[in-house]
Amino acid sequence: GLNTKLHLAVDAHGMPVRAFITQGTTADCTQAPKLIEGFSAEQLLADRGYDSDEIISQASQQGMGVVIPPRKNRKYQRPYDKHLYKMRHLVENAFLHLKQWRGIATRYAKNAASFLAAIQIRCIDLWSKIS
Repeated sequence: GLNTKLHLAVDAHGMPVRAFITQGTTADCTQAPKLIEGFSAEQLLADRGYDSDEIISQASQQGMGVVIPPRKNRKYQRPYDKHLYKMRHLVENAFLHLKQWRGIATRYAKNAASFLAAIQIRCIDLWSKIS
């Protein structure tokens, strides 16, 4: 159906590097290991929804520092770099760039494969504009 969720990884410049979709009821934190698998980066920036021991462990094993605010219900409130966390707006900007295409913004495609294809075409278009 039309109930899907887009998962997106971007580079340090806010350009999409991996995108996939799941059912809309799928929790973000369950998809993060697949989303960051194989990437090397200095830091992993993610919102509070991605705060899990599994994600932090995987990111550390891949040599990434973790900049994820701890969930409010954590017993130990792990510190994070609040200044660096402000750079997470690049992810939100990437979503905005994708949604400038009406077909993506309104979820025009009737099936998930067509919706993912539209997202991939838009990502290619964004990358092609870099000189």
